[in-house]
Amino acid sequence: MINDFAQKVFQEIDRHAPALKDLFPKRELQAAVQSALGKMDLVTREEFDAQTAVLQRTRERLEQLEKQLAEMEQRAQNRDV
Repeated sequence: MINDFAQKVFQEIDRHAPALKDLFPKRELQAAVQSALGKMDLVTREEFDAQTAVLQRTRERLEQLEKQLAEMEQRAQNRDV
């Protein structure tokens, strides 16, 4: 993943600023990009989507429990009256 991204960055630099290609040899640029990306806390799209699904299910369950709690509180208030 990081190698692919580094390659794409290099291709974009080459396309938009070809003069920079001579200033930064491909290997050095790829190494710099890989190093920078390696220090970042990145996740894959699959991991992100999986966590999004877990969060959605958790949110739905929380809303369900909040509704049940509100109903129980309402019944308790009605008994006390």
